[in-house]
Amino acid sequence: MLPLSGNSSPAEHHPKKFKSSELFDKKNAFNSLLHQFHHQQSRLWLLLVILCLQILLLFTIRFLPLPLPPALSSSTDRLRRFPSVAVVSSTANDADECRNGRIFVYDLPTAFNKDILENCDNLNPWSSSCRAMANGGFGQRADSLAGIIPENLLPSWYWTDQFVTEIIFHNRIMKHKCRVSEPGLATAFYIPFYAGLAVGKFLWTNSTVEDRDQHCRMILKWLSDQEHYKKSNGWDHFITMGRITWDFRRSKDKDWGSECIYLPGMRNITRLLIERNPWDYFDVGVPYPTGFHPRGQNDVTAWQDFVRTRRRTHLFCFAGATRAAFGNDFRAVLLDQCRNSTAEKCRVVDCAGSRCTNGTTAILETFLSSDFCLQPRGDSFTRRSIFDCMIAGAIPVFFWRRTAYYQYEWFLPSEPESYSVFIDRNAVKNGTASIEAVLERFSREEVREMRERVIESIPKLVYGTGGVRDAFDVAVDGVLRRFKEQNEWGYKWK
Repeated sequence: MLPLSGNSSPAEHHPKKFKSSELFDKKNAFNSLLHQFHHQQSRLWLLLVILCLQILLLFTIRFLPLPLPPALSSSTDRLRRFPSVAVVSSTANDADECRNGRIFVYDLPTAFNKDILENCDNLNPWSSSCRAMANGGFGQRADSLAGIIPENLLPSWYWTDQFVTEIIFHNRIMKHKCRVSEPGLATAFYIPFYAGLAVGKFLWTNSTVEDRDQHCRMILKWLSDQEHYKKSNGWDHFITMGRITWDFRRSKDKDWGSECIYLPGMRNITRLLIERNPWDYFDVGVPYPTGFHPRGQNDVTAWQDFVRTRRRTHLFCFAGATRAAFGNDFRAVLLDQCRNSTAEKCRVVDCAGSRCTNGTTAILETFLSSDFCLQPRGDSFTRRSIFDCMIAGAIPVFFWRRTAYYQYEWFLPSEPESYSVFIDRNAVKNGTASIEAVLERFSREEVREMRERVIESIPKLVYGTGGVRDAFDVAVDGVLRRFKEQNEWGYKWK
């Protein structure tokens, strides 16, 4: 409890008033008390109120999470050392916000992050990625959206690459309210290794398995020498891997990707990925980056109001391209149903080639003008378009449960039917289900309710600049809760 110089305890404030002989005379005790109460009722109530306030003040001070300060030599020192009420309140709030733990960020050798970014010209075999990596990973400003979105929100929109979560998380976590500079104070350890960017340049070339694995092997060797990694065997460590999980799960040398996740040192590390393996506890699915990066709550509220009141002229839409290499390509079926819809109820954006890379004005306009958006699987079970669609206030239509329901539990509503539609793809393929007919069965009120659930979810689906609780905050809070529960339950193997 903090010392209160010059103040007596509440019990000592007015002791003499209750020791008067006229109050405690045994013969006239009852009558005297009534007489005293009658004449001093107002004063007694005042004293009782003061007494209660002082007791409340003492209990409040007693339980403030502040250390006992050393003796103070002067009144000037006393003023300097004791925080004001506002600062005390802030300290208490910070402690509450970090109740699940605190984070230490490893200061890695630059070969694992900074050097990779500085070599952005060589991150893929076709063109430079430097423009995509600009602005802290947000990419170039989306100035061409002028006239499509409200002018005051234009500064919050960028042409963002889908594989930049490593950069975004690193930048944000360095400013996290629960970050500590001393590892001994941490309950979670973040590894700012750009694993996805490091392996990306080797995925479409005649690279060797050594090329694809080199950075991951290097980081695990570096971690194996770190005291806190050795102490926990990686259970309290986490990392962002900015690609889908299958890019890091090579089982055989001739297969795709690196074997990073299968390497022994990676086994117990929690991994944040834009697509997870639903059967791996250590994989956590996080949203793909979209182009909307709100600067604060005002941006989020303004955008939600915009998409809520937007006039939508089409029942449904599809933005994508066929996959000629796949037999019985389901996307081709969707394109046919969309193009053959009655009265042009479906709007199509054909993304053949690279026309839809990092989004286009046509895609955003299409999602903004449609009630529903068709979301088949992409090259893997997920696709960025899910989030582009929902950010625009359109209701996603899924054909694989693994596209969203088994991926983003921390970020999407727990009742899938409240914000999305699921249609059996086999029924669509064999012609027993018409997408248009299924979607037309929903009343305008049902559509409005589903859209509202989508709009409510928007803050948890975007990566902002730190002024609003967003997907980054949800992910980090979830990891901290997970580590806390692991410790409480003793859920660990050696």
